[in-house]
This record gives sequence, C-alpha cells and structure tokens, in this order.
Amino acid sequence: MSDLLKIQACTVADADKISDIAIKSYKDYYLYLWNDDGSWYINRSFQPETLKEEIKNPNARFYSLNAGAETIGFMKLNLQQPLTGTPHKNAMELERIYIVKAFAGKGYGRQAVEFCVQLAKDMNKDIVWLKSMDSSAAISFYERLGFEECGTFTLDYKLMKPTFRGMKIFMKKLH
Repeated sequence: MSDLLKIQACTVADADKISDIAIKSYKDYYLYLWNDDGSWYINRSFQPETLKEEIKNPNARFYSLNAGAETIGFMKLNLQQPLTGTPHKNAMELERIYIVKAFAGKGYGRQAVEFCVQLAKDMNKDIVWLKSMDSSAAISFYERLGFEECGTFTLDYKLMKPTFRGMKIFMKKLH
C-alpha cells in the first residue's frame, strides 16, 4: 500500500519541475518506441517553454504527483475534450499520466486516476478517456480501474519504430 499521493495543481512557474519529471519518467518507459531513443519526442513535448504554453491553455490542467516531499510524476487533463467518432461530447481526457519507475506499483497511479475520475464527476462529465500505446503494460492497469477499450489508431511519427505506432483508446463511463 502506498502513502497518500499529494496532487498539486501546476502553474507556469512549475514548468521546469514538470519538464524534469516528464523527461525522467518518459525515459523510464518509452525509449524502446523510437529509432532515436526518444530524443525528438522529448525535445518536442517536454521542454519548459512547450510546457509553459500548454499550462496556459485554459482547457488544460497539469498536476504534479508527490510522495512526501518528492515529485514522482505528473498528469495532464484536458477538461473539455470530446471523444472523436463517438457521441461522447461532454468528456474529459486524461492526456498524460507519468510516474517514475521507482514509484510504480505502489498505488500512486491508481490514486491519480481516481482523482481524475472524481474531478470529472464533479464537473458532471459523461466519460473520462485516454490513449495508451498498445505495447504498454499500463493497459491492464487501466482495465482494472474500469476503463474499456473503445478504439485504436496509429501514430505517424517518422522517428517512431513502425512496430510500436499503435495506440488504444480507453474510456470510463461516469453515469
């Protein structure tokens, strides 16, 4: 059993901290996807200036995930993000949830997802949805938390190994 996860809303001032934890946690899990060991994607997605712009988006919410005094991960929610190709328009997307490997399997991810689901319920959303690499061990984690597969697609990133471009879409109905 984990200790209680402390979930803290982020501001632009937290961009450097989020960048550091994003890069560390991404390297823990996803370098196998890439021909360049993830350099292109990390530089594209996790630099402080990029994150500052994302944090400024009024539809986005970033949260740091903390165990004690240590930041162990982060998540990004898109508060109003319809699930394309479905009737689910009143939806929240859990776009990113990353926890460094040293803290995996301790219940922190479950607490973070439960926070997201509760926030969506409080906002009267119909569903929470997310995407996961189809090669990710996290799929069984999402299924255990009540998410159901509802679609697939293929990424077209040129530096990503073609074998690993598949993604699955999962959703959890809230009503």
